[in-house]
Amino acid sequence: MSVLIAGSIAIDTVKTPVAERLNQLGGSAAYASIASSFFAPTRVVSIIGHDFPKEHIAILTGRGIDIEGIEVSEGESFRWSGEYHEDLNMRTTHDVAVNVLEHFQPKLPAGYRDSQIVVLANMSPQNQMDALAQCDAPVYVIADTMDLWINLAREQLFELLTKVDMLVINDAEAKEFMRTNNLIVAGRQLRAHGPKHVVIKTGEHGALLFGADESEFFRCGAYPLHAVEDPTGAGDSFLGGLAGSLCALGKTEIAFGDLKNAIVHGTVMASYNCQSFSTDRLHSLTQGDIDARYSEFRKFTEF
Repeated sequence: MSVLIAGSIAIDTVKTPVAERLNQLGGSAAYASIASSFFAPTRVVSIIGHDFPKEHIAILTGRGIDIEGIEVSEGESFRWSGEYHEDLNMRTTHDVAVNVLEHFQPKLPAGYRDSQIVVLANMSPQNQMDALAQCDAPVYVIADTMDLWINLAREQLFELLTKVDMLVINDAEAKEFMRTNNLIVAGRQLRAHGPKHVVIKTGEHGALLFGADESEFFRCGAYPLHAVEDPTGAGDSFLGGLAGSLCALGKTEIAFGDLKNAIVHGTVMASYNCQSFSTDRLHSLTQGDIDARYSEFRKFTEF
């Protein structure tokens, strides 16, 4: 079985209270695919420009990620620059250059169409639906989104919800989308719009998982870190770890218990991501690192 991840690949410039780094590997598909690759064969659909650094592509291929689905355009790559403040929950975006993403239309290579776990990482709902329409019969489909699409493409986002098995969204965006200040209400309302499951990310506090009814609920905390260097991509790393973990099960039916375990794996990957800039810590991980933190996290949370 394999994971397909469709989303953005970017060149990021990030400043945190620790340091500033220029022209790093970024984008939802980059973080998610690297995290997923530790658990299952992973394929990527995205677009980059002529200026995209070869060393960034080497990071992806070095993890064994299939990059046939990355289109190379004559235009300039998607770029983002931002700054995190002392409270790392507060971020200022300094510049966004959409560039090649503006007219991006996802195109799946023929060999990608049989992907069993499909991740529609952060991009426009129309791009997400276009990518999904090219898949044959995925076992499980996960979509991420953000406030931009809630504001600009609300109706398309509602349509997307009817086509996916899981929506992943952060706490502030879930409240905004469902127009409520109660996360439990937001999660239940989102699930009622179509997806079988909803995950609401709560940053340093972990994640909430909503299932078919009120008896299917799971609360996962975040792994306790003494220091965070760069939280960029933590949510995408969570998404990739979750998807890869599900794929590794090799199942054609995903149970609620499988999702709980996958969320813990996603949480572990997100925690490692936060310990360095860009994807540096992720692509230097070993399976032993992941297993050790997973076991430690279980001890922290069992009672």
